[in-house]
Amino acid sequence: MIDTVFRSEDAPASERFERWRELIDRSRANEATSVHVDDFRAELRVLELGPVTVWRSSFSPAHFRRSARRVRQSDTEVYHLSLLTDGELTQSHERGGSATIGAGGLLVDASWQACEALASASPSGPAADGEPGVVAGVGVDLPKSLLPLPQGQVDRLLGRELSVRDGTGALLADFLCGLHRHAGTLRPADAPRLGTVTADLVSAFFAHALEAEGALPPESRHEVLVRRIRTFIRQNLPDPELTPGVVAAAHHISVSHLHRVFTRRSRGETVAAWIRSQRLEKARDDLANPSLRALPVHAVGARWGLPRPSDFTRAFRTAYGLAPSEYRRQALGEHAGDS
Repeated sequence: MIDTVFRSEDAPASERFERWRELIDRSRANEATSVHVDDFRAELRVLELGPVTVWRSSFSPAHFRRSARRVRQSDTEVYHLSLLTDGELTQSHERGGSATIGAGGLLVDASWQACEALASASPSGPAADGEPGVVAGVGVDLPKSLLPLPQGQVDRLLGRELSVRDGTGALLADFLCGLHRHAGTLRPADAPRLGTVTADLVSAFFAHALEAEGALPPESRHEVLVRRIRTFIRQNLPDPELTPGVVAAAHHISVSHLHRVFTRRSRGETVAAWIRSQRLEKARDDLANPSLRALPVHAVGARWGLPRPSDFTRAFRTAYGLAPSEYRRQALGEHAGDS
């Protein structure tokens, strides 16, 4: 896995825009221009996940153009997804469609179609330092050969505003942003698996938008189902009644099906074990939080769905080798009695 980082402040001011433009042109065959060339600000991180590329970028407002000539010269048969996290993006295609999105919106274009895009800073005003604001987002470059959906169907999404605020869109956005938050801990061996997960989530997102979920292969559907299950569990950890049965019912599947698809993607870890480990991790974080030092240990456990103090202490000691009170004292550097 290649993690390429570009920061404009690391280059001479006279070279910043050109270096950034070359990186953008290399990945998306776009001719970029900007009125901020003399003081261009940008940051770019690129993750190569097998045939899938995921990148995160922030940059001064700019205009992008992919001409029909560039398409003929460099078409790589790749779908490009642009998820905006700050600013505005207006995209227009040669066939006439156009759309404008703000933060939380997503647009799709394809390497075989000419298009133009105008990326503008948020209309709320300039950055805090008085300089023009930046545009920020996450992009995915995905070969069309990896999608299980017919090209004719997927092309219907080009030039349409797509939301990632809920459903499979939210799962996709959380995953993409999480990749870059944890990029420093990822290993090269993780790349193929992460590329497959990205392709599965994009496929499910497209299928949902096209109302064509039935066209997805079982493996893709199971990947998305497990991610929905994990999100549901994280959101309901404080509920002491959260059990595999409750999780299965919330997703309209049997408990046996839940266990089958979950353990297959969790290296054999059961649903109940994963719920317990997540609760203990949250409790451990709270015990090490100075702002929560006045919260009794038993209340920390109850806060995360472990209301019986003896059960909480036993499970915590098994997982981390210390009782919760001992862990808190060590984490906070305290020597007094249990708070």
